[in-house]
This record gives sequence, C-alpha cells and structure tokens, in this order.
Amino acid sequence: MHLDVLDLRNFYYRTQLGRVAQRAIRDQLVSMWPPAAGETVAGFGFAVPLLRPYLAEARRVIGLMPGPQGVMPWPAGMENVSVLCEETAWPVQTGHVDRLVLMHGLETSDNPSEVLAECTRVLGPGGKAIFVVPNRSGLWARRDGTPFGFGRPYSLGQLEAQLKRHGFTPERHVASLYAPPSARRFWLRTSHVWERLGRGIAPWLAGGVLMVEASKQVYAPTRGGLAAAVRKPLKVLEGMGQPAPEPALNRLD
Repeated sequence: MHLDVLDLRNFYYRTQLGRVAQRAIRDQLVSMWPPAAGETVAGFGFAVPLLRPYLAEARRVIGLMPGPQGVMPWPAGMENVSVLCEETAWPVQTGHVDRLVLMHGLETSDNPSEVLAECTRVLGPGGKAIFVVPNRSGLWARRDGTPFGFGRPYSLGQLEAQLKRHGFTPERHVASLYAPPSARRFWLRTSHVWERLGRGIAPWLAGGVLMVEASKQVYAPTRGGLAAAVRKPLKVLEGMGQPAPEPALNRLD
C-alpha cells in the first residue's frame, strides 16, 4: 500500500536523514540525466524531491501522485505542477513524456503491472524511465523508519525481469544511499563520504536503493505482405497461339 503524502513530505523536507537521502538520489539522477531544454519530465509516486533541477530547462515538469497516497502542492513558492491521479490511469497523453522517474510508486503499488503499462503508454519514441526502488540487500529496506522500509524491495534481477515483461529494455543501473539509515550526527555528517566510497571504492557495499534506467521498446512497423514488382506484366491473351486461317474450300465449276 502507498504511504501517506504527509509522511513522505515530513521525511524528505523536515528531517535531516530525509534531506540526506534526497540529495544522494537526486545527485545520482542528475549525473545520469543532465537537465536538457525542451523535454517533458514526469515523476510518479513521490518523485518530486528529485525533479527540481529540471524545472528551469524542461518544457514541462509533472508530478503525478497516486490517489491512495494523496497529493501536495509542489514546488513551494512556484506554480503548482503536481497532480492527483489514479495509479493506473494518468492524465497524460500517450507518447508525450521524454523522461519518467518513479520513486515510491512501484514497490508500494497493489497493481505494479498496470503501473508499468502506464509508464509504457506515456513514454514517447526514444523516451526513458528511471525506477528508484528499495534494494532487497540494503540496510534501508530493513528500517521501518524510512519510506524505503515499506512495500516490496527488489533485487536487480527481479526488477529487470519485470521491466522486460512490460516492454522495457534495461540499459544501465546504479545504486545509491550507501550511508546507514541513521539519524545520528556522525552518519549524517559523513554521508557524502559513504556515497563516494560506495560508488567507486567499495562496490561490494550494498546501496539502499537501486536505480535502473530503461528505454521503451519500439518495434518496427510490419507490412501486410511482400510487394512484388512485375517488370513485364502478361497481357490477357499473351502466349496463346494465333488462330490458323480457315482453309479455302475447293469450288466445283
């Protein structure tokens, strides 16, 4: 089941641990997808903490929040771009999204297959999505005090298999949240060090979340049949013998 939007807001915007998590995941997202002009960027679940870097450059930014979770206005101090929606019926036209981010939208859904179907529908040709989910092997999925301790955590193989079944091609993956999910001052102040170690020096250290980038599969159009070009078409009576002239009758004088 989805978490309440007030609990998510309080964690990401009113706790130090939530701000650490927001910064770590957002920095990783921006390194994978630098802001680009003219794109439509959408987030589903509670992805708005990750979308602020795209507000200035993107053609449009949309924060889709599922009904069971609830909605809050975002961004603060600016024109609202967040929308309350059914998790299986988004108010977005087919093929209009260039970049899609899901966080707290897949692992907490009771209908993950329908959610992935909506992801496929709204992405345009060449569109890509990043799925941020709790890592089954990480510490954050084992801590109920954070939003990543709710729902179904994934292993990398499980998530990629599910994406492939729904028309996505996984392209690359990274992990984030290497610091322990602790509000103690030492861990909060050294969180950037743990992120750097986890990404480069200690790949054996399991990150708290997995981030998988996937592209929408676009199949080549099929034709109804093979076109056969006939260079010299036959005419209706071509190849038939010419009728022999009728023999003249002998006349008796």
